[in-house]
Amino acid sequence: QLVPGGPLHGAQQRTGSGPADAQIADAGDLRVVVGSMQNVADAERMGALALHVAKIARRRHPAHAVPEEVNGFFAEMGRVAVELGNSAKEVVLSRDPEAAAKIRRDDDVMDELHRHLFSVLMDKKWVHGVESAVDITLLGRLYERFADHAVEIGRRVVFEVTGQTPPQ
Repeated sequence: QLVPGGPLHGAQQRTGSGPADAQIADAGDLRVVVGSMQNVADAERMGALALHVAKIARRRHPAHAVPEEVNGFFAEMGRVAVELGNSAKEVVLSRDPEAAAKIRRDDDVMDELHRHLFSVLMDKKWVHGVESAVDITLLGRLYERFADHAVEIGRRVVFEVTGQTPPQ
């Protein structure tokens, strides 16, 4: 039977326990269901981005995909990417909004590394040619996007748990 004026502020809700009686889901449950579907899409995209990085490295094998002077930056970007990916996994499992919000702050390191790559490429001392510059630009963007997906997962966990959208 329909009950007017229920907790949905003037909307009607169904009551009863029969199979034909739909139960209105709690808003938190809906946030979790929708957020989980979006998180799966972000996690799948992170996997695809990591695969692109591997393909670039394989395509250049046995040579290195990036020149020696940027190896350290990419090693650090890889370390940060793994850390952000692990953090995203942990906050999905723990539902900890503080740890989830921290992912955004941790992403600042990746953003700074990505910006620095452009200064290296634009330096007049760059001697490695266009092909290497294109690979570095693409790899930097792949790492940066990977990190952005981890940030989105963190933002979504904060919203699922608190109902509040964290600042961007």
